[in-house]
Amino acid sequence: MRLFAIRDYRHLFSAQVIALFGTGLTTVALGLLAYDLAGPRAGMVLGTALTIKMVMYVVIAPLAAAYVDRLPRRTLLVLLDVVRGAVVLALPLVTEVWHIYILIGLLQSASAAFTPTFQAVIPDIVTDESDYTRALSASQVAYTMESLLSPVLAAVALTFMSFDRLFLGTSAGFLISALLVLSTRIPDARSSAHTKAWDKAAAGIRTFLRTPRLRGIMALNLVVAASGSIVVVNTVNYVRDELGGSQSDVAWMLAASGTGTLLAALVLPRVLDRITARTVMMTGAGVLVGGTTAAVTLITAGLTTWTGTAITWTVIGIGMALVITPTGKVLRASVGRNAIPEAFAAQFSLSHLAWLITYPIAGWLGTNAGFTLAWPVLAVLAGTGAIGALLLWPRHDGRATMTRPATPTRHAPGKDRSTLAKAA
Repeated sequence: MRLFAIRDYRHLFSAQVIALFGTGLTTVALGLLAYDLAGPRAGMVLGTALTIKMVMYVVIAPLAAAYVDRLPRRTLLVLLDVVRGAVVLALPLVTEVWHIYILIGLLQSASAAFTPTFQAVIPDIVTDESDYTRALSASQVAYTMESLLSPVLAAVALTFMSFDRLFLGTSAGFLISALLVLSTRIPDARSSAHTKAWDKAAAGIRTFLRTPRLRGIMALNLVVAASGSIVVVNTVNYVRDELGGSQSDVAWMLAASGTGTLLAALVLPRVLDRITARTVMMTGAGVLVGGTTAAVTLITAGLTTWTGTAITWTVIGIGMALVITPTGKVLRASVGRNAIPEAFAAQFSLSHLAWLITYPIAGWLGTNAGFTLAWPVLAVLAGTGAIGALLLWPRHDGRATMTRPATPTRHAPGKDRSTLAKAA
């Protein structure tokens, strides 16, 4: 409650929730649009669209971080929301598959600039360390509530309207989000320690490469992407073609994964007060490897049941929350305050680089060679990422002194680098 007493954070959080629900409706509707246009090849269409999304995220996010301190951040966030709302409004009008690819490229270019800018704003508004940890968890709860409730809302809506109407809800969500951002007092970004745009864009990547814990996070990104691609890309064809389900059934199965993520996110704030982020994230990696292995077993052994699939999807959702939620806390404890935008942008790009690898495997390989080949490949990638994280992120690093000083919070001026390291 203390966190939500901060007016500007409350408005920004509300903007995030509303935009996320709009995005969630788009995710469901885009999968159904792909199936409507391409039928059994919907997985390939969706995989290509999501690959375009990842390319935009990998390329645009570092550039956004390089120039964000030269622009008023509130104006930038509002403008990007308006652009996203306008692009989504055009999606119901498409009649060819290539139309989807062009519009997704425009939409995700705006999102790639919006998300790291939004993430970097939060530390400037929520300055207390414990409150910031809860802000990260609240953000994850928002993502998980979207994962859970957006498919449910879509399933209900699809009982009395066509899927193309869902895009209208998305567009409205982005416009309301823009109004809420406009009502906040967002300070302009601090000047970066780097003067050249390329140095700014590359600074976050260099920080990841030289910091053991951040190298571990890079490996964990692969675990999340390999497991999550099965759910995001293949659910529509798996439910429609393997299980013989309806459009609403696709939404309900996506909601199963969101349920797992929500359950984990609700308990993580207290857990992270007592257990190091490394322990939580490595546990999440193990859960994801187990969930992906279970998915492989389902498809290769012919055990394609509704119950088995729902349980597996829920386990994958839990694992994703365990890995993703503590990431922001680790980033903030690993860099100085004026480097936070660069670090968040780097993580945004690097995490989506992992998705750029796994989306085509799930979409293209899954369509052309079947799930019996694509899912084992993804399971191997997940296992490789988990092992890599254990090797790259030493156990003692969670309590080691930082290699770079982190600016103390306003409410805890005596907090030194080793104290912040323990928080990670």
